[in-house]
Amino acid sequence: MAHARISANLPSNVDPTKAPLAFGRRALPKLGQELCSPELLTQQRALVALCELLHDPENVYQALEVGLLDNLKTLLAHQDSTVRQKATQILSVMATHNVGRQGLMHSRVIPALTELLDDPVGICRKHTHQILEMMSKLPEGAADILHAALIPSLLLRLKTESDEIQELILDTLSNCLRLEASEALATGAVTILKEKLNHPSVAIRSKAAWALLAAGTHSEGRSLVCGEAMPVLVSLLEDPDPEAQASAAGALMFATVKPQGETEA
Repeated sequence: MAHARISANLPSNVDPTKAPLAFGRRALPKLGQELCSPELLTQQRALVALCELLHDPENVYQALEVGLLDNLKTLLAHQDSTVRQKATQILSVMATHNVGRQGLMHSRVIPALTELLDDPVGICRKHTHQILEMMSKLPEGAADILHAALIPSLLLRLKTESDEIQELILDTLSNCLRLEASEALATGAVTILKEKLNHPSVAIRSKAAWALLAAGTHSEGRSLVCGEAMPVLVSLLEDPDPEAQASAAGALMFATVKPQGETEA
């Protein structure tokens, strides 16, 4: 079954080959200045150049040192969709490096991403969810997402977003639910995740089961998973995909096994 993919193609007037890539780290301060330029094309070309440079973790460190994150945070609210697209792409590239994730947390980027969850451009939303997913891999990043009260919004977007973005959301939810599940459970997380167990996509079925597993690591989550999702999880044990079977088995284990010493509610 074919699924639509979000295109990252740039407008025809933005030529990546004309971006100032020379001199590596020495180019970063200049590119930072160009991000503040009143000329839209200058901003776009600087962003394209940064996308190339920041695949190198040494350049990420240098970018943090010269304060590029403040400029990028400002551009997240830019009216031009290409600027938003490239700014979010750069942040997603930075988030693939540990030093970048640490820098994003220290700069409080997560609250600045909130508005982009409703961006009209799909690729901007995809990059935003990639950043959140990468940040959630660190306990501090997951805590920042929880403190920003993004969990209810993420759950709602499981009903509207493309399969590609839903996979990112489910990974983010799994990481956050391991840390704290109360807000998610109060927002109907188990009901929403249960619906995803019947999704045509194997990846979404499997990731939804992993999210339920994370919810089931908490006592309040276990009771809800047992009460609402148990039959669907049991049926998933016969899924043709081994990964989906394993995810369901793990969710069932955490939902049904009470840790030693835990008292009844």
